[in-house]
Amino acid sequence: MAERKPAGRLVSANRQDERQQVKMVDVFSDIDRDTALKANPSGYAITELAAEDERIVTLTADLSNVLAEFRTAFPERYIELGIAETNSVSLAAGMAACGFVPYIYSMAPFGVLKCAEQLRTDADYNHLPVRLVGRLSGLAMGYFGTSHYAVEDIAIARMMANTTVVAPADPNAVLSLMRATADLPGPVYIRIAEATGPVYDEVPEFSYGQWPRLREGTDVTLAGHGMGVGLAVRAAEVLHDQHGVSADVYDAAYLKPYDEAAIVASASRTGKVLTIEDHIEIGGLGSIVAETVARHKLAVDLKQAALPDKDLEVGVPAELYEYYGLTVAGVVARALELVPAGLRL
Repeated sequence: MAERKPAGRLVSANRQDERQQVKMVDVFSDIDRDTALKANPSGYAITELAAEDERIVTLTADLSNVLAEFRTAFPERYIELGIAETNSVSLAAGMAACGFVPYIYSMAPFGVLKCAEQLRTDADYNHLPVRLVGRLSGLAMGYFGTSHYAVEDIAIARMMANTTVVAPADPNAVLSLMRATADLPGPVYIRIAEATGPVYDEVPEFSYGQWPRLREGTDVTLAGHGMGVGLAVRAAEVLHDQHGVSADVYDAAYLKPYDEAAIVASASRTGKVLTIEDHIEIGGLGSIVAETVARHKLAVDLKQAALPDKDLEVGVPAELYEYYGLTVAGVVARALELVPAGLRL
């Protein structure tokens, strides 16, 4: 397991010496920073990181718009491969073996899912610092059909022995987690959720493999990643204000490694856990919690607000999330199934 490092600290003193104290470049004006972070957090974050680390390069398979600021600031460190995702991973692995830190920007349906063999054999087996940034995850491309869904990606990524898997909750979390994983020695999968509601008022600090506790409660545990975090936070407010239910809420930002201690502590307190994610029921956060509860022999009731293990519908993303209960109302309804009226405050 990689050594823990404080989130938000990009470079240690020793690494700065190795890089000959590369001077930080201000690639955004003060006026542009807030807008850039909110509109394109992963593009903003990589541009900021690259300004301090000259080893960073970006590769993309037809997602050049996300890297517009990066291309402007560092044109010689940008590689466009077109629709060639598998090639991008093998090329990135070769560059990583030569001392670069490559970030691949890909549509999530064609990232981990399409490139599993290359990620496993070229990057993971060799412990290489390849970073795959998956945009348009979950059902974000619903109108293109099921071939463009990324709902099995966490299950695949977290089975790779040396790969870190993170799923930021909002733009501030994107910036923080990209900072926090910048110096990890092995591969990283960064799963970007689209159009998430705000969770963090400012850039948070994440400790490696740990889940921030966003709200304290005793009746039910709500844990989500990506878009699921905002749903959990807002559902907890409704549960408290309208139903007298006290929810313990966690941001499951790290999916590998994950915060086993937080799961055990919260599940032991509440005895009821609801996981929220835009991923199928198998292999994602729900499975992580179930495996942990079983391993520790806890008597806990579990439910999931997730996508079913069957052929999914096609449509506009917002309507799909409504249909599958991935809304505040849907999460509240699921939570109330775990906490009968007689057990509420």
